Amino acid sequence: MNKFYVFNGDADGVCALHQLGLAHPEPATLITGVKRDIKLLDRVDAISGDHVTVLDISLDSNRKGLDRLLERGVIIEYFDHHYAGEMPQHENLATHIDVSAEVCTSLLVDQYLHGKYHLWAITAAFGDNLTNKAQQLANSAGLTAPDTQHLSNLGEYLNYNGYGDNLEDLHFHPAELYEEIKPYANPFDFIEKSLAFSKLSRGYSDDMARADSLQPLASDERHAAYVLPDSPWARRVSGIYANKLANSYPNRAHAVMTPNHAGNYTVSVRASLVNPQGADQLCLQFDTGGGRKAAAGINHLPMNALDQFLVRFQEFFHD
Repeated sequence: MNKFYVFNGDADGVCALHQLGLAHPEPATLITGVKRDIKLLDRVDAISGDHVTVLDISLDSNRKGLDRLLERGVIIEYFDHHYAGEMPQHENLATHIDVSAEVCTSLLVDQYLHGKYHLWAITAAFGDNLTNKAQQLANSAGLTAPDTQHLSNLGEYLNYNGYGDNLEDLHFHPAELYEEIKPYANPFDFIEKSLAFSKLSRGYSDDMARADSLQPLASDERHAAYVLPDSPWARRVSGIYANKLANSYPNRAHAVMTPNHAGNYTVSVRASLVNPQGADQLCLQFDTGGGRKAAAGINHLPMNALDQFLVRFQEFFHD
């Protein structure tokens, strides 16, 4: 039997994998990509009796690949918090899917493992911008304010590394970043000892300093939209910058558009923190759009559709 882990390359996917890897340290093939590279099951070449664990990618977006693997007799366990659509019923499929606004995949894995590596789940929640939930969990775990801030920073850095139009935009390939994290059961040891953490910290600070100088394309008390330049640093920081804007202006919805290598915009949408609903509904109106209620995106918005998107964005979050 061969083992496969198929995981999103962001903080939530990497931390979910790390928890399961610590609990079940066995050889496995890793399949991942940049954060928005989500149709990953198409890449899995598994046969009957093989075991595939899927982490933090939409079931609905991977339905074709999932059906193909199930038809082959592959055993699949699926952890996710994105829109799933109709849930398939199959004896070889076990699902742990919850699309609630204050859930991420690492928290589902944390429940599955009965909190065995709880600090990594808290890290992932911070990285996935579930700030209030992560803070509650940190308080319940008895963490000091400085330690909580360390996990918050780590989560942001891990999430930041996943953003980019292609793997060349990233500081670390997500599978390589997981290998850097793999020796550390405790995230505080990773923060203290890993050179990878230092590299991500420096890169994050440099890129965010550039983003903080930007002015919005349009803004009012309900929503704000930003267009970033066509640059690797902008593609790396796009989602994290959207999270920062959401946290800084909790009453506003935000959209961040970044040119990609295909000649389109990559769009990150964040609903307001006071009403974290609707980001997925807006993005699903566009081809290549999807996500979850509080945070969603569009992988390829044509340049000539920018005005149309802005009108819908402003109308959608008007109230």
